[in-house]
Amino acid sequence: MAAMAGEEEEYEAVLCVKPAVHVYRVPPRASNRGYRAAEWQLDQPAWSGRLRITAKGKIAFIKLEDKTSGELFAQAPVEQFPGIAVESVMDSSRYFVIRIEDGNGRRAFIGVGFVDRGDAFDFNVALQDHFKWVRQQSELARQAENPDQGPKLDLGFKEGQTIKLNIANMKKKEGATGNTRPRPAGPGGLSLLPPPPGGKSSAPLCPSGERPSSLSAPTQLPGTPITDSLLSWPQPAAAPSAAAADVWGDFAKASGSASNQTQANAGWVQF
Repeated sequence: MAAMAGEEEEYEAVLCVKPAVHVYRVPPRASNRGYRAAEWQLDQPAWSGRLRITAKGKIAFIKLEDKTSGELFAQAPVEQFPGIAVESVMDSSRYFVIRIEDGNGRRAFIGVGFVDRGDAFDFNVALQDHFKWVRQQSELARQAENPDQGPKLDLGFKEGQTIKLNIANMKKKEGATGNTRPRPAGPGGLSLLPPPPGGKSSAPLCPSGERPSSLSAPTQLPGTPITDSLLSWPQPAAAPSAAAADVWGDFAKASGSASNQTQANAGWVQF
């Protein structure tokens, strides 16, 4: 059962497919200076077909297949990239040298070239991404086996370490509270609202028995009866009762003596 579980986990994934690729014979390398595609007779490829990159577990496979039937022409297992299994040439970014194997232990180096430069870029990136994933899986497996060796996150305060909190909202509320003005207290301890801005205060009322300074005494024109002048004399809008009694006090005094009543009848119109 364990063997069957291992086989199920290692499924084959397709990483990249390119429909047009050429294969060239590579002459033996005389030195370690690298390969040059100009020496391959690029106008006479040895084979043309499709390239497919697959991955099974940690190993990637570069497969050269027929375009129509999909028959396998050759494959190159890649266990490390960059490495000896896949090498770039020195004079171009579209050509590579790969090491193919037939499964019986025989190996050979051939040249592979792409028609489009973008296909060569995708070929390179597909291998890089796969082996980056392999390294990450190896690191996670190592950490899972030895969890104590990993770095521990310490969130405690060191000795003498302090932090500073900047809370702007609290300062704003405190400042707003200090600027408020207390309302004036009225009689009985009740607070009074301040007058509206720009408002005009009402004129003070005159004490009882006094005339407002703005009102002048009635003037009698020559030949005009005093009754008309009294009737035309402007009266205050809201005069107190005591002031009204003072203005018309002569009528109250007239009832006291007959002589005064006679003089009043001579000078005033009878109502």
